[in-house]
Amino acid sequence: MNKQGLVTVGVAAVTLVVLLLAASIVSSSQTGTGQRPATAASFLSTGSVPKATCGRSDHPESGLQGQTTPRERASGDSERGYNCNLELVGRFQGEGAFSQDGPAFSDDCAYFATENRPTQQHPGVVVVDVSEPRRPRATTYLDDTPAARNPHETLKVNQARKLLAVAENNGPGFAVYDLSGDCRRPVLKSNIMLPGSRAHMGGWAPDGKTYYVGQANRGNGGTLPIVDVADVSNPRLLLTWKFSGDGRPHDVNLNAAGTRLYAGQPGVFGNTDSSIGPDGLVVLDVSDIQFRRPNPQIRVVGKMFWDDQGQVEQMLPFSRNGRQYVVSTDESGGAGGSGGLRGACARQASPYGYAQIIDVTDETKPRIVSKLMLDVNASVNCDALLGDPPDAGGGPLVYNCERCNVDRANNPTMLACGYQNAGLRVFDIRDPQHPKEIAYFKPPAVRKTVLPGSGSWAPGIDRTADKISGFPRFRTIPSAGTRARELQIWFVSDGNGFQVVRFPEAFVALHKDLFQNAGN
Repeated sequence: MNKQGLVTVGVAAVTLVVLLLAASIVSSSQTGTGQRPATAASFLSTGSVPKATCGRSDHPESGLQGQTTPRERASGDSERGYNCNLELVGRFQGEGAFSQDGPAFSDDCAYFATENRPTQQHPGVVVVDVSEPRRPRATTYLDDTPAARNPHETLKVNQARKLLAVAENNGPGFAVYDLSGDCRRPVLKSNIMLPGSRAHMGGWAPDGKTYYVGQANRGNGGTLPIVDVADVSNPRLLLTWKFSGDGRPHDVNLNAAGTRLYAGQPGVFGNTDSSIGPDGLVVLDVSDIQFRRPNPQIRVVGKMFWDDQGQVEQMLPFSRNGRQYVVSTDESGGAGGSGGLRGACARQASPYGYAQIIDVTDETKPRIVSKLMLDVNASVNCDALLGDPPDAGGGPLVYNCERCNVDRANNPTMLACGYQNAGLRVFDIRDPQHPKEIAYFKPPAVRKTVLPGSGSWAPGIDRTADKISGFPRFRTIPSAGTRARELQIWFVSDGNGFQVVRFPEAFVALHKDLFQNAGN
């Protein structure tokens, strides 16, 4: 549809309607006992979070919260990008990035993967020196192992031991690099094969001695290879766990003790592709793995599911005022299921996936305490997005939340999330039950720029919005000379590569209570 006019939608206050489904007893062969999962089914939208109030010099978006409108795209305005209370500090574009493949961080370095096309000059994992945030630069490229050349979402750093792990996307390769000597020059310590592995995503135990390799198949009967990395030069496959019930993880996130794995078990409406749900959180007891007990077992502790989104991914743990939480993300939303966006609108599902804050203090009964919806995620706005045209040579814009991070793990004040084409969004989460948006940054559209390393590029495609799907990082830069202390966010987008943004001094001065301990 050649719809060029600005879409303006008044969002009415929506009364929360909760339709509780009769929860049937769900048996779990992992526990050997029946369990009744907490269920967050059939939620109608409660509306979007409060919008950020932008500064005078910002270039804010003009449509729905998160949307890049047809007028902004057709006029070329999106080539300027959009910002609200965040400003660019520095950028390394390179050949583009596959933004969901990492990024990972250690000290003054960042690591991200690329699309790994034959036309790239530098395939593999890009190592970026950010010791001068205004001039980040690539120092080397990790292309010496099959896993580094194609890691997809397995690219993770363990801070405790300063190790970077990668597992081969849809293949058996697994490699570990040592960052402890110089983060700018990773040293390959091991490169092994994991029989039968087809890696997709993964994650470290916090002590850096175990790596869990999530698989491409997250359906019934899915597996989870678990690698013992205690001896980094001689890692070994500890076991390959086969799930006969719930618990099949997309992303892999563990508690600080390494005894609980918060599995985002992905599913989509209609059970399409490799993600046969239900979609939601499964808390797994992995104590036997952590403590290397004989005949280790993985047991289901608690679970809860929802049906208004799709393809759950991350379960980021944090604590606040003595309570334990996880942040969930869904990377395809209702539009990822059968019937696409139009089908999601018809069944009043969220058009695109969004983040949620879930209280897991009682891990047997997790409960959602808030939903971080933008306007583009709220079901009341679904029909308004149906007329947005696709990019020439490509598909429509998508506004799913894929990866988030807090400014610190204990008592955080802020949460930063990549909402794909809605850009980097930052929320005040000091009250987990009432989060509010405080800032965003949508990088400039790269249009037809040739970027063979980008996950969004293809010959002839015209990209009118950039995409952020990866893991952001808050980074505090100490004061020096006349420069005040600065809170930055490091992230990667498909078209613009690695970027550093900061909160302007005027914004920080107006919100001293928010920034006083942020990032510490």
